Amino acid sequence: MANIKSAKKRVLVSQTKADRNKAIRSKVKTCIKKVETAVEAGDKNAANEALSVAISEINKAASKGVYHKNNAARKVSRLTQAVNKIA
Repeated sequence: MANIKSAKKRVLVSQTKADRNKAIRSKVKTCIKKVETAVEAGDKNAANEALSVAISEINKAASKGVYHKNNAARKVSRLTQAVNKIA
């Protein structure tokens, strides 16, 4: 553990930010899984609803700096393609 006051604060702040980022990443992954499950089941309506929620969460994560904007765009693109392939 750090001895200097500012170093102690940095440890606390970085832990708080890491926890926040972890929670956001987890939420995004859950939303992505819901879309993929609906796509595998072939349920177009459920997939579209889950897709809109997932896109919203991914964009929020990107705006907060948890994901790079290109990474977020790639995730959105792949999910959208998967949903559009449902017959």
